[in-house]
Amino acid sequence: MKLLQEKILNEGSVSGNDILKVDSFLNHQLDVEFLNEIGKEFKNRFANERIDKILTIEASGIAIASIASQHFGSIPVVFAKKVESKNLDKDVYETKVYSFTKDKEYSVKVSKKYLNSGENILVLDDFLANGRAALGLKDLVEQANANLSGIGIVIEKGFQEGRSLLEEVGVNLQSLVIIDSIDNGEIKFR
Repeated sequence: MKLLQEKILNEGSVSGNDILKVDSFLNHQLDVEFLNEIGKEFKNRFANERIDKILTIEASGIAIASIASQHFGSIPVVFAKKVESKNLDKDVYETKVYSFTKDKEYSVKVSKKYLNSGENILVLDDFLANGRAALGLKDLVEQANANLSGIGIVIEKGFQEGRSLLEEVGVNLQSLVIIDSIDNGEIKFR
C-alpha cells in the first residue's frame, strides 16, 4: 500500500534498528481519514472471505478494527483484553501473549459470549513482528471452535519471525506494508 509507505516515511520515526514509531497517526494519535483508507484496503484484501466478526487486541488494534468494520458491513468488533476488569465475564477464552516491546507476558481474554462456534473471524492488528499476539488471537479463535478467515496487519516487520510462524500454521496473512529492514534510520520496504 503505497499511501501507507509514504505516511511511514513522512510521519514515522525510527529508534534503533527494530523500532518504528507511528504514534502520530496509528497507535497514539489517530488519523481517522487515513485509517479509513486502511479499512478499505483490508476489505479489498479479504473480499473473497466470509467474515462475521473482527477480532483484535487492546489497545492499538481497536481503532483499526472499528474503522475497518464499516467496510465489512459494520460487523461486530471484539477485542481481547489484557487488563483484569471487574466487569469482564468469568467465562472467558484465555491465552498468553508475550510482548517484546514491553518485555512482558500478558494473559489476554475474550468473553465466551462474543466468539462463537462456526463464526468466521478476521484478526486485525497494527504490527506483526514476532507473531506472538497474532498466534494468541488465533488460539482464542480455535478455543471458540470458530474459523480463522485470515489475519490482516497494517505494518509487518519482515525481518522478524512473525510471518514464518503464521505461514507454518497455514494462516491467510495479509500485511499492508512489509518492512525488510531498518538500518541507520533508513526504512527499506519489500
